[in-house]
Amino acid sequence: MPRLMGVDVPGNKRIEYALRYIHGIGAARSKLVLEKANIDPGKKADDLTADEIRAVQNVIQEEFHVEGDLRREVSQNIRRLISTGSYRGMRHRRGLPVRGQRTKTNARTRKGGKRGTVGAVRDKSARSAIRTAAK
Repeated sequence: MPRLMGVDVPGNKRIEYALRYIHGIGAARSKLVLEKANIDPGKKADDLTADEIRAVQNVIQEEFHVEGDLRREVSQNIRRLISTGSYRGMRHRRGLPVRGQRTKTNARTRKGGKRGTVGAVRDKSARSAIRTAAK
């Protein structure tokens, strides 16, 4: 299990897929990194030599923001939006969808779990469960 950019990438997978475990590297960037480092994408991550690992790390460090730097940059951008009071910042602060999605239904990932409804409980079994919970 090789370690790249502070992340243990799975050694049993092809290197083009294993690189995707690094935050900030997807399919296209993975192929680009391997092309610049002159490494066969079909090679397993465990089969990489120390020189090949070093070449991959050098390409990633020179070309892209990944892992901690990328996370820090994204969180700073969100903090900036919140502090300026922009519409997007307000949506971030309230924990609602930022990019114009509907919220009447859906949006459960951002809004959290569904709240219980307020009002009368119709059946007797539910009513007795509420009474015992209140005591």
